[in-house]
Amino acid sequence: MSVYGNNQQSSPKRLRIRHIQAMKDQGQPISALTSYDALSARIFAEAGIDILLVGDSAANVVFGRASTLSMSLNEMAVLGRAVADAAPRPLVVVDLPFGSYEVSCEQGVQSAIELMKATGADAIKLEGERPELIRAIVQAGIPVMAHLGFTPQSEHALGGFVVQGKGEARETLFQSARRVEEAGAFAVVLEMVPQEIAGEISAALRIPTIGIGAGNATDGQILVWTDAFGLGQGRAPRFVRRFADVASVLDQAAREYIQEVHARTFPAEAESFSDTEER
Repeated sequence: MSVYGNNQQSSPKRLRIRHIQAMKDQGQPISALTSYDALSARIFAEAGIDILLVGDSAANVVFGRASTLSMSLNEMAVLGRAVADAAPRPLVVVDLPFGSYEVSCEQGVQSAIELMKATGADAIKLEGERPELIRAIVQAGIPVMAHLGFTPQSEHALGGFVVQGKGEARETLFQSARRVEEAGAFAVVLEMVPQEIAGEISAALRIPTIGIGAGNATDGQILVWTDAFGLGQGRAPRFVRRFADVASVLDQAAREYIQEVHARTFPAEAESFSDTEER
């Protein structure tokens, strides 16, 4: 948990991008999780999380789809509104989904404006090295979080879930990080990047880096919350640590509920109403 999460006296009521920058400047690690609904957002906010990302990974963990590519701007808007309303303190960032910014800068700016108006979020995130688009969105008054390394919206072009920035691609990734910073991004996610290059980028950039599968030398860390807390299906990525086994708790609770219903021990008398009770 961050310093802001632990120290209530020094904790701002609402985290802004300047607070996130100050954390990097002061060497304070930044905590981030995904969230797609009011319930999880409220819990994570009360725990002291710094950043909540309404990721297009909702396609997988909320809607059960095979990839993130099918997410629409409207779907992201509905999820983003729920998170932003429930968690006013963390910095809330919403993904621009695939197809909402690839055509032109004009399309990307319009999509970002629509998403910010619909959600009440603090910033948007977009994938890939797109300095012109980042610059245009920032000039429109919208903070942008960049995303480099493995970018899920480009999984087919990248040849699947493959570590990025290795070998000759190391310098290319480094320069991409430089360019998104120069374009005005306030932070950059580094996904599935060798920890050495992630550390070098983090040391070289002024803006914070948020790692996922990029080692512990980045300025912060993010995980998909259902992976981190044991609610995901199937095998978790190598870079995921499971901090809880929520699926087992829900499974056991559901089984007990079913048994109680079948045995007619739920609802009991204390959970039922009588016609003699005062209204």
